[in-house]
Amino acid sequence: MTKLKLQITPIQQWLPKAKRPIVISGPCSAESEKQVLSTAVALAKTGKVDALRAGIWKPRTRPNSFEGMGEPALKWLKDAGNATGLPVTTEVANAQHVDLALKYGIDILWIGARTTVNPFSVQEIADALKGVDIPVMVKNPVNPDLQLWIGALERINQAGITKIAAIHRGFSSFEKSPFRNSPKWELPIELKTLCPDLPIICDPSHIAGNRELLSFISQKALDLAMDGIMVEAHIHPQTAMSDADQQITPERLAVILGDLVVRESVSKNSEFKNQLDQLRKIIDELDEEIVQKLSSRMKIAEKIGAYKRDQNVTILQVKRWEEISNRWLALAQALGLNDEFTKKLLQLIHKESIRMQTGVMNSELAG
Repeated sequence: MTKLKLQITPIQQWLPKAKRPIVISGPCSAESEKQVLSTAVALAKTGKVDALRAGIWKPRTRPNSFEGMGEPALKWLKDAGNATGLPVTTEVANAQHVDLALKYGIDILWIGARTTVNPFSVQEIADALKGVDIPVMVKNPVNPDLQLWIGALERINQAGITKIAAIHRGFSSFEKSPFRNSPKWELPIELKTLCPDLPIICDPSHIAGNRELLSFISQKALDLAMDGIMVEAHIHPQTAMSDADQQITPERLAVILGDLVVRESVSKNSEFKNQLDQLRKIIDELDEEIVQKLSSRMKIAEKIGAYKRDQNVTILQVKRWEEISNRWLALAQALGLNDEFTKKLLQLIHKESIRMQTGVMNSELAG
């Protein structure tokens, strides 16, 4: 696995007062000067917030929706930051947004999911940031495409921005789910694996879409070693002009943060380390067995492909596939394995089996 070569300034250098978890909070949208200031003051009062956020320009799916207050709200946000002594951050979607945010002294910028998906827009922002020393956070694209996310980070980094972080806000999905955006935790995990020094902040507000799931998602993010959370808070959530259902009061945020369990990545307990090493050794041995068994299975699949070829039989046998699927799921359930995991694993094995058999068929045609 090739590591990402990003030049990264540690987040402790651009948020020096922050401790894990880093907490960024504020309203989804800056609606009025009073609303921004009162929310900021209440958030600062909790003593748990490291930076204030507010949407100035709101990309909406359809026209005639509230699309933010625009340039005047930049002053409201900066004034709120000055009043509380906290740095402020907002979303930018084009070069004009960047220029205005810099003009008003916004401390941190972020690129939204709808922008990350478009390399042209990200490059425009990157070009506008050349020669500027400002932290930039990049949200994952709307669709689950890790390469687009990586590409956006690379474009910003190549513009000379080394104070960078990723924001995991979930991915759109047509599947029914309790979440507004599917977490697909495996993607930020893979990103962290490719670039261990990259700070990753979770946005539980956009993953949840409702305030009831915020605690659960925030704890999950910390358990997966993410560096912090970005939570939408509003002085009066029920009257919010955008995303009211997922916003909470500053007081509720303080309660959620107080309940979070912050775990360490390592332990100084020697007994724990010894036991962990023993269990990992067992895992390594089992993994080796699994790979060997998979190799044996694919060799059998290749032989089956040859038999089918010789008897002029199609590769895909729907009835057989259904039998295997049903047997796998029944066995997996009996053994306590997750259905979704079992289905995905079976689909990968079946796909590779089809590929092996197709290779046998094609080898005859090539000959």
